[in-house]
Amino acid sequence: MTGFPSAIRTPDQKLRVFISSTLKELAPERKSARIAVERLHLAPVMFELGARPHPPRDLYRAYLDQSNIFVGIYGDRYGWVAPTETVSGLEDEFNLSGSLPKLIYIRETDGEREPRLNDLLDRIRTDDTASFKYFADADALTGLLEADLATLLAERFAASARPAEPEHTAEVEDALGTFPSPVTELIGREREVASLKRTLEREEVRLVTVTGPGGMGKTRLAIDVGEDLAAEYPDGVYFVDLAPVLDPANVVTAIAQTLGVRNTGDGPVEGKLVIALRGRRVLLVLDNFEQVLAAAAVVTRLLSALPELNVLVTSRALLRVNGEHNFELGPLAQPDAVGDERPETVSFAAARTSPAVALFVERSRAVRPDFELTPANVGAVVGICAALDGVPLALELAAARIRLLSPELMLARLDRRLPLLSGGASDLPARQQTLRRTIEWSTQLLGDEERKLLNRLGVFVGGFTLEAVESIGADDGADVLTMLGVLVDSSLVRQEERPQQTYFTILATVREYALEQLESGGELEDLRRAHAEYYVRVAANADRLLDGKHQVEWMSRLVDDRENLRATERFYLDRGDWETATAFAWSLYLYWWIGGHLGEVRGWMEELLAADAELSPAARARALYFTGAIRFWQDPVDGITQTLTESAELFAQVGLPKAEALTLVSVALAALEKGEAEEAESVLETSLHLFRGANYRWGEAMALVSLGLAAILRQKLPRALNRFEESLALTLRQKDKLGATIALHHCGWAHLLLGDADAATTQFEDSLMLSRDLGHKEGVAYGLEALTAIAAQDGDAVRAGRLFGAALSVREQTGLYNAPSISFHRAWTGPLQSGPLAADFERGEKEGRHLGVRAAVAYALPPAKGGAMDVFGDRLSPASPLPPMPKDTE
Repeated sequence: MTGFPSAIRTPDQKLRVFISSTLKELAPERKSARIAVERLHLAPVMFELGARPHPPRDLYRAYLDQSNIFVGIYGDRYGWVAPTETVSGLEDEFNLSGSLPKLIYIRETDGEREPRLNDLLDRIRTDDTASFKYFADADALTGLLEADLATLLAERFAASARPAEPEHTAEVEDALGTFPSPVTELIGREREVASLKRTLEREEVRLVTVTGPGGMGKTRLAIDVGEDLAAEYPDGVYFVDLAPVLDPANVVTAIAQTLGVRNTGDGPVEGKLVIALRGRRVLLVLDNFEQVLAAAAVVTRLLSALPELNVLVTSRALLRVNGEHNFELGPLAQPDAVGDERPETVSFAAARTSPAVALFVERSRAVRPDFELTPANVGAVVGICAALDGVPLALELAAARIRLLSPELMLARLDRRLPLLSGGASDLPARQQTLRRTIEWSTQLLGDEERKLLNRLGVFVGGFTLEAVESIGADDGADVLTMLGVLVDSSLVRQEERPQQTYFTILATVREYALEQLESGGELEDLRRAHAEYYVRVAANADRLLDGKHQVEWMSRLVDDRENLRATERFYLDRGDWETATAFAWSLYLYWWIGGHLGEVRGWMEELLAADAELSPAARARALYFTGAIRFWQDPVDGITQTLTESAELFAQVGLPKAEALTLVSVALAALEKGEAEEAESVLETSLHLFRGANYRWGEAMALVSLGLAAILRQKLPRALNRFEESLALTLRQKDKLGATIALHHCGWAHLLLGDADAATTQFEDSLMLSRDLGHKEGVAYGLEALTAIAAQDGDAVRAGRLFGAALSVREQTGLYNAPSISFHRAWTGPLQSGPLAADFERGEKEGRHLGVRAAVAYALPPAKGGAMDVFGDRLSPASPLPPMPKDTE
């Protein structure tokens, strides 16, 4: 493409996805497409994000020339044809897409499409280089586009990766699955990247700490190096953000959480980590370690136990442990003449090659696309870089002001303000003072209300939503959204689009500054209380909605908020507010369970009980439940039954029937563990009665599953199947996806024990698919184990071994191996392991251990069941013994 201004720049420098469609007609679809692209940390290239001074045709042609993937979205309209053109911009964009990979989405319609659009679509359908699908609405488009982009990228990644046996290849999606994807290009660090990579590639080097003051770009450097080294670590490169972790004791939990290892309270998390990583070639990137230096021993223990593990740390201070290699990161290089001559005398050529200048210019273009370094402004730009000591974050904060301040005016203000600002940190290193002074300079350019809001944002741990900000930052009549926009434009707050809402974060250095301002102003305690009270309200809403059709949506939201939830619990524990602390933990019970955080909850409740404080009956009941029910899975002794019984009695005393019924389920499970099936059934019938009286359908469904298990132990298989089917019907009516996976799984076992292997296979497969689609790895492990029994019954020792090995691997890598397996597969695998096919089974098991989760599920399921699972519509398997689901009338 020629004849258009190539200097028009796309909004950022990442892998770019060009989105083509009519604008007004498909505005909701364009928003959905943007969300899908940004969720994968790619850059959406869209006409409306561009530089308005340029003619529209020049703009989209320039953008297309810089894009990597073409996405076309089509509705009913063909689009406007300019007076001098023969085709609309919509068709012109497709014509100019050339050899780009093309993903085409056509909206289903009841009306008539314009004739010229029909002609274009006919041509697209015959284009062998374009993939096209139909979609119903904007929400459906988000899911389709996200899945297709992920598949496209995975295929291209796999095509460029080194050859490997398909059954032993680590999953592409897991290789960098925990890595943040920066929205901007790393500028001026080519030598540092190469040097750090060489250091990590040395065989004797297993721990490298990148040190330097805040704002130097340590995190950004580690991300780029980690991405570049992904091919060297076939089992994954994992990024662990320790910025929200304030207690060194929680470092192990943060690492485990990143790797998907669950802290279920049934064993030490560090031991689970060692098992999960054993034999795996992994690079851990531990970011922001300076505030948890007391946890350095954890790193050395992991390195000692795991010879294949390497660790890259970023920190303002060294860990000071054996084997540590320091990589000190300094500021960006400035033109050689700075320091010897006045900035205005630096040559234009020397300035253009300076990394500090290049970073300032690039970040300035992000807010003013037409900004260029010129002989007229080069002196001022070089002066800005000198005033800010080449500190990358300081340069970015200054560049964010380029829309309002010319370089000359900015330099004058910096020269006047920076020497006067100390921020109470005169004991810090000089360059750290530079950053803090730059932050304060940036805040001085804000209005009083924006500055007040920025300080208040310091109470958030991790990210936050607009609603959360309004709860702590909205004075009467304040326009929080507008003020947040000012902070985003100033680079003091960062914005990210999530499927359900917009999410905001602030850098650790900015948060430190904000907290200092709150503390010095005497506002910190009040703001922390307001923060905690808001998340108590969030938890109360979650308590009502986590067990129904909004389950996935709320789980996603709570995962985003998890650090703020932890901070809320800590707030009430530290102040001895046991009632609120226990009530808050209880309202999030399903989240802690599904998310694998029950071990943390148990620790909080043990701390509370150890305080020997006076507790209300409700608070004591909750604390006893969490300590007893969670500890049961690790150590099911008589004392735990006593603990749980006391908890149930206290719940009954204060009139909380749902909580009493839930506790009785755990009492019954303890009885089952001891082989007391009849006693368990009696307790469960009481629990079921309480759940039904409280109209708590989720609890009722779980009690029915437990009653089915008791019936199996009593060899009453038809009764067991009946209980499981009742549970499944309830979960389907409630649109409870997690409950449905559990009920389907147990229905399958009942059918298999009754001799109906076909019905069992169908329900095991349905449960496995639903677990896969939920990302519920515990359910995946159960599903693989169940299908192991099917393969063993068919005499296919190799397949049974592979499924068995894959299930073991999933359990080890998620820390779920200690929980009593609600599965009966070993009764089928035992004869294979001790019979004439033992060698085949063992070979299959070794192969299965190298399958990733997705590969294992794909192997387990027949091709016809490879798509997304929806047991809540009309795709429930015909072999399932359930009536058709009624349509959702809401």
